[in-house]
Amino acid sequence: MRSVFLNKQHLEDLLKQMTIDEKIGQLSQLATPFFKGSTESGKITGPLEQLNISDDLVKNTGSVLGASGAKEIRNIQEQHLKDHRLSIPLLFMSDIIHGYETIFPVPLGIGSSWDIELAEKSAEIAAKESAVSGIHVTFAPMVDLVRDPRWGRVMESTGEDSYLNSEFAKAQVRGFQGEDLTKDLNRLATCVKHFAAYGAAEAGRDYNTVNMSERQLRETYLPAFQAALDAGSKLVMTSFNTVDGIPATGNKKLMRDILRDEWGFDGVTITDWGALKELLPHGVAEDEREAAYKAIQAGVDIEMMTTCYPDHLKNLIENKEVDEELLNEAVRRILQLKNELGLFENPYRGLNEEHEEKVILNEEHRKVAKELAAKSCVLLQNNNNTLPINRSQKVAIIGPFAENNDILGPWSWKGNKDIAVTLAKGFEKRINNRDQFVVAKGSKVESITKEQLQKAVSAAEQSDVIVLALGEHSEMSGEAGSRSNIKLPDAQLQLVDEIYQLGKPTVAVLFNGRPLDLHGVFDKTDAVLEAWFPGTEGGAAITEILYGDVNPSGKLSMSFPYSVGQVPVYYNHYNTGRPQGAPDAQVRYVSQFLDIPNEPLFPFGYGLSYTTYSYQNMRLSAPSITPDDTLKVTITVKNTGKIAGDETVQLYVRDMVGEVVRPLKELKGFKKIHLQPQEEKDVTFELTEKQLRYYHSDLNFDSDKGKFEVYVGPNSKEVHTLSFTLIK
Repeated sequence: MRSVFLNKQHLEDLLKQMTIDEKIGQLSQLATPFFKGSTESGKITGPLEQLNISDDLVKNTGSVLGASGAKEIRNIQEQHLKDHRLSIPLLFMSDIIHGYETIFPVPLGIGSSWDIELAEKSAEIAAKESAVSGIHVTFAPMVDLVRDPRWGRVMESTGEDSYLNSEFAKAQVRGFQGEDLTKDLNRLATCVKHFAAYGAAEAGRDYNTVNMSERQLRETYLPAFQAALDAGSKLVMTSFNTVDGIPATGNKKLMRDILRDEWGFDGVTITDWGALKELLPHGVAEDEREAAYKAIQAGVDIEMMTTCYPDHLKNLIENKEVDEELLNEAVRRILQLKNELGLFENPYRGLNEEHEEKVILNEEHRKVAKELAAKSCVLLQNNNNTLPINRSQKVAIIGPFAENNDILGPWSWKGNKDIAVTLAKGFEKRINNRDQFVVAKGSKVESITKEQLQKAVSAAEQSDVIVLALGEHSEMSGEAGSRSNIKLPDAQLQLVDEIYQLGKPTVAVLFNGRPLDLHGVFDKTDAVLEAWFPGTEGGAAITEILYGDVNPSGKLSMSFPYSVGQVPVYYNHYNTGRPQGAPDAQVRYVSQFLDIPNEPLFPFGYGLSYTTYSYQNMRLSAPSITPDDTLKVTITVKNTGKIAGDETVQLYVRDMVGEVVRPLKELKGFKKIHLQPQEEKDVTFELTEKQLRYYHSDLNFDSDKGKFEVYVGPNSKEVHTLSFTLIK
């Protein structure tokens, strides 16, 4: 009979009862088809079949990957509790990245909302829908800092800035986990990923090498992980890449010295899919036995979807090559997580078949999804006030995404495309008179026919304004979705060019998972609205923006390059000894491209509105500060237009002379304000010496005395500037 374990001693007693095989089983995670009670049970083919998983390992396994639905998870858990000698419950883990069945915008879109509270709310909703379906752990948030839009997984990140990513990381952990994970059955444990520096893969090619100094790693790529752990994230997932020449999954310095010893993380670590065995092709393990040895020494607790631990760890311990206490530590952490989730008391935590239909995709959840989709949209261009569309105008909706329901994006695992609100459906909901708009496909995502083009031109000729619905299909970004050419496919550029010839007001709406090279689009359309993959309510949200029911307020959390030749391109770069544009700079012998600008097409923090704002009267509370002071930075922001709007006021700082080279700007704060027409507000930020610290060459985290510049503005480029001095 299963007992209830509630305290540390009970867990220790359980650990003592376990055989070595049962302990190793807790370190294994297998996919759903391996388990009795699953609807996929027995459907083991291809790579899964090659794993040669034994029935004994399945019985002892500690966690399940990818199961969903209250009925299925209950069935699997019931069968497992009967089969496991000690009736230790399973953990059910899944990729709940930007929604369960109610799908929100991809995280890069959520980052562009700059709305921390709404991001937290979206995670709370995703947790509620997942928990009622029986899931315990989500592989989120993904906090990798991203600077290269060629990498498909930029869509999973909230952007290129470590401070902004940290704020979203904390919000998502709060949203998923809540304040009391044990008692709140509507929440999930979070697994922050990918530790670490996965977003810096060379050439933006997925799974590729990462090479950087430890100082850069700590300053730029680790802060968001530390923020997630400070917020209470229960698990950490290793990354696929190398860190200082050693794959993260076998990297003792990263996983044990920094994560556990320095940061004090005592939660569970887990590999990404198959990553432990990948130590072999990386060339740091001769065989699976050595891979198991290196991973357990590095502090990796759970091996996902390979069998290096069950096949070799017992022998390593019996031969005294691995101390059994390392195994005990890993099992202890896993049991503690199960205990925190209350699984020993209630192995069916949260799942409720009766409530699933009431909770999942309910109207409240869809309302939040629409609100976040609207706030994630970024207005990149609006020449001649083409937007919002006048209600009397006839509209042609043209392009591969006019009626395409592939708008949920990668990692919308349980999302149902059939119920997604397409752009055409959004117009149908918004406009009573069907004669006010016409729809034409124009092209597919990557191909075009003469007939499609003729129908598109005909529809455009009948209309007053044209909305071009363009973008990537979901397989063009996400994991393994790296692209060397980040322009829209040629078929769509041909469509844009044909419509451009008509000389009519034209709006481009973009559905995509990465910043794009927009040549051939922004120069041939009057307005450009970046909608990302907007989720379940995407079409409804976009239509409200196009007609002015909602004033766009999104700001880019990742720069849009002028050309792919610039990447990686990001706002907080270093100066050079020969900077372009310096007062005494030469014309040729400076750091520049001969054929394109140095600057991105659209910078970090950029986004337009249907109204206009003025920034004026910037002032500081003092000309200098000490480590004991707080400097107040105030600016007056006025809505100078005719409609109300939300503006994200951004604060940046530059250390003018550092012990090592410092970025030209660093985001240190932001505030979202709502202003009525002609209303003005004073926006005040507080700066302290702690916010001026960085990692020096000796890895000491400290600040420099001397001159600093502080910038405030609507984006990272258009700013007002003042100076102050730090006295130490």
